Amino acid sequence: MDQIALKQLLDEKAAFYNHPRFLDSDPVQLPHRFTKQQDIEIVAFLAATIAWGNRKSIITSGERIINIMGGKPYEYICNYEEQAHQFVHRTFNGEDLNAFFVSLKRCYSQHKSLEEWFLPKDGSLGSFNRINHFREQFTAAPFPHRTEKHLANPMKGSSAKRLNMFLRWMVRSDANGVDFGIWNRIPMSELHLPLDVHTGNVARKLGILTRTQNDWKSVAEIQEALVEFDPEDPCKYDFALFGLGVFEGVR
Repeated sequence: MDQIALKQLLDEKAAFYNHPRFLDSDPVQLPHRFTKQQDIEIVAFLAATIAWGNRKSIITSGERIINIMGGKPYEYICNYEEQAHQFVHRTFNGEDLNAFFVSLKRCYSQHKSLEEWFLPKDGSLGSFNRINHFREQFTAAPFPHRTEKHLANPMKGSSAKRLNMFLRWMVRSDANGVDFGIWNRIPMSELHLPLDVHTGNVARKLGILTRTQNDWKSVAEIQEALVEFDPEDPCKYDFALFGLGVFEGVR
């Protein structure tokens, strides 16, 4: 498939799958239940953190976290006192949840938005630098060593799928209403694909990824291709690649 035909295919699929009709089966439905920016940020971040495995299970576990927070995430975090939680989602447990709550409280005690921790003080740009800076801030002591594994580390090669997905939700803005676009200090042009098994397999099938691993080098390789198709909004093609893989069975 030539580049013109490939771009046309991806544009068509992105437009089709970037639609609220798919929200019922996607974890992004969870933050869509809120209107306050901080509530949206907190729920989106926690939902993205546990977004691996069966999507129905992810949504169920996300609802449990919302219930733990009494349906008022920002108020709960601001007044949080460390405690044990009866919670398990795969390898993310109550100890991890407590650590995340503590770090979120630390952030909101200093800033109005979680976006601040994605803004490196040295002004360095790009998702790679933003995610690494966020990780440094979020895992600052005290933070349990075992819980660090739940925050991707691109410095060690991770594709950072869940953090890239969270950034997409917060930064991307269009008229379709799937992504929130409530952060305006990070340009959409910097957003990277939330690479997973589905998007990776489709990208290889379409010839825009040659690497076999789903790591940060693969994310960077795909980014080069997607920026050619849309330099201002390359991450919109996440909808196309994911839709082709999950809903149309492209392997």
